[in-house]
Amino acid sequence: MTIQFHQEETNSVPSKGTSSIPRFRLWLLIIPLAVLVAFGVYLYLGGKATEAAKQTTAKAALQATPVTAQAARKADVGVYITGLGNVTPLNTVTVKSRIDGQLMDVRFKEGQTVNRGDLLAIIDPRPYQVQLTQAEGQMIHDQELLRNARLDLQRYKLLWQQDSISKQQLDTQDALVRQYEGTVKVDKGQIDSAKLQLVYSRITAPISGRVGLRQVDAGNIIHASDTNGLVVITQLEPITVIFPVPEDSLPQVLGKFRSGASLAVDAFDREQKHKLATGKLLTIDNQIDPTTGTVKFKAVFSNKDNTLFPNQFVNARLLVETRRNSVVIPASAIQRGSQGTYIYLVKADKTVTIRPVTVGVIQGDDIAVTSGLEAGEMVVVDGAERLREGSKVEVREAGRQRSLGGSKGAAVPGSPQSPGEHREEGQK
Repeated sequence: MTIQFHQEETNSVPSKGTSSIPRFRLWLLIIPLAVLVAFGVYLYLGGKATEAAKQTTAKAALQATPVTAQAARKADVGVYITGLGNVTPLNTVTVKSRIDGQLMDVRFKEGQTVNRGDLLAIIDPRPYQVQLTQAEGQMIHDQELLRNARLDLQRYKLLWQQDSISKQQLDTQDALVRQYEGTVKVDKGQIDSAKLQLVYSRITAPISGRVGLRQVDAGNIIHASDTNGLVVITQLEPITVIFPVPEDSLPQVLGKFRSGASLAVDAFDREQKHKLATGKLLTIDNQIDPTTGTVKFKAVFSNKDNTLFPNQFVNARLLVETRRNSVVIPASAIQRGSQGTYIYLVKADKTVTIRPVTVGVIQGDDIAVTSGLEAGEMVVVDGAERLREGSKVEVREAGRQRSLGGSKGAAVPGSPQSPGEHREEGQK
């Protein structure tokens, strides 16, 4: 009896360790089962999404994408070197008085164009006229002394031949004659000096050009030592533009310049939208600036219409070479990827294919293609971001036919070129 009682008591009161073990095993079964269920649901939904994406892609492939295309053409393309230049006049003169006196009259208008020798102002000439009169009177006095001394010399020579006077007296009279001759020559110099002062009292233009603002008004006393001067004259026709060019571009320009070739230079405004003037390369500086790595070029322009103004900033563009019959397409047709540059070529079946190309000179909105494309082939110029290899397209030809300067290879105004850039690419 005692043994049975202890067994029942033991079975009716379970221990803590025996109840936790089945619960742990139950969770070990539930968690993997939940993971398998979730993975199955993911595979099911992912398969449907992939199938939907494939269907969407297939529909997109069957649906034509509207694009704008343009045929590649041949044109003459110029290779340019550009730089931000400064308009510099050939001659700039500050007109100053060479004598002291009162400014009596001003004969020019501010901003007027004058020619060399034109009368600009008059300084009071009366003091210098008085000096001229005094010098002329002194010369007459000295000339009469000289004439009398010469007569005496002739008499002394006759008396010396008759042995009536000594040789010393004859020599003294001869020296007196030469003394008076020197005095007369000094008098003549004083007369010329007085006449020159009278010439300086009339201030004339030393060069042809445009006068600036008047610095002194009539009635003031001016001096030859004044620093400001009367007015500044600047030569506008012709005029030059000085612009820096990278030293790497110097060899190809220097060879053509030394051979005597005339290199054309165009001057554009700051925004490079309007061409102001066309000239030619005049000279090249004799040294490279070590701080900037550039060398200065000077171009000359006729400037007949005065479009270039002194100290004006312009974008100078030097034509180095003209490449004839280059294949040209709009720059917007060029795409760039990890494998280089390429274009979307429109085939006869209205689908596109990727064609790698090598690009060259960029000019305005167009770019030259050196390899990978022939003239007449259609390329996508707008809408390429929605295309893939083999995409079906609905082609709309570009309505605006852009030119690259016609047969002469002239530049399109507004070329987006940075100063000093060579504008030739060799990237594939």
